[in-house]
Amino acid sequence: MVQTDSTPSIMPQVIISARKLTQSIQLQQKKLSIFENLNLEIYAGEQVAITGRSGSGKSTLLGILATLDQASSGELYVQGEAVHVLNEEQRALVRLKHIGFVFQSFQLLPSLTALENVMLPLRLQADFHYAKAEQKALALLKKVGLERQSSQTPKVLSGGEQQRVAIARALISDPQIIFADEPTGNLDGDTAEEIEQLLFQLNRELGTTLVLVTHDPALAAQCQRHYELKDGALFEHATRIEARL
Repeated sequence: MVQTDSTPSIMPQVIISARKLTQSIQLQQKKLSIFENLNLEIYAGEQVAITGRSGSGKSTLLGILATLDQASSGELYVQGEAVHVLNEEQRALVRLKHIGFVFQSFQLLPSLTALENVMLPLRLQADFHYAKAEQKALALLKKVGLERQSSQTPKVLSGGEQQRVAIARALISDPQIIFADEPTGNLDGDTAEEIEQLLFQLNRELGTTLVLVTHDPALAAQCQRHYELKDGALFEHATRIEARL
């Protein structure tokens, strides 16, 4: 009798599902289509890059996937929740529960210290506790290599240090998904490389899903999946085998 492995295979969890997403804008008497009928599934824990020429709509798509904006039509599910039927207040709760953001321009509040900037998302939670939030923020600053800069304000931090603070802030609420919009666009080459590797390291260590928009094909090639938005449609590129390991 031949024995077979009865261990059930584990299917990857779909954490974001987009179905027939369409986005258009009205310009005077003409409707301009940015993209039409996009379908995309993103799995828990993976790294996905979206590229495209300037004006292709890649940041618009990221904003919709991140629930910051609404598509003209189509369906969007985040952690199984039908986001496309929610109002802004309800979408904000989805973001608070599941999503962290890293922006090209850092988006730090200049009057707050690095520690206070990292703690900020927790202040939006009903069960905010200062001492616990402070302890968690300090631990994240240590993880991104900025424990000693916790009391400094953004104006005395370098661009790379500011982005590290922004990454720590994105992680403070334990999100399942990190959206990064051109996270290295304002950084020099060496600093950009450090930030890229930090994002991938945290993706592996924490198991978060990483979705990033970038103009850098080398960065996109390091992700497990790479999509290009071109002429209103998504095209998947082949990526390096080692990026999937």
